Amino acid sequence: MKDKLARNQQIWQKWAAALHRWGLQDYIATILEVTGPLNLLGAQMVYLGQPFLQQVISADQVAALTDLLENPTEARAFSKFVRQPPASETTNIHN
Repeated sequence: MKDKLARNQQIWQKWAAALHRWGLQDYIATILEVTGPLNLLGAQMVYLGQPFLQQVISADQVAALTDLLENPTEARAFSKFVRQPPASETTNIHN
């Protein structure tokens, strides 16, 4: 269980960095928040598309995405996490 949490945390950091780089963090966080129960359908779509997705992203990232979409607590936690400024931005503010 701890390995899974550590894996997901590393993946979340990569996703958050990419979303911040593209300026999409608030959009993705809002989508996760407002779609609520529909996230479970999203997880099912990811499961169906898993063979195709794994050609683009790792199996660990697919698993982390389905975990996030299936678990409302994780979806809220990621939404909050992704809205935080990246570590590099907070470092630059103080320098």
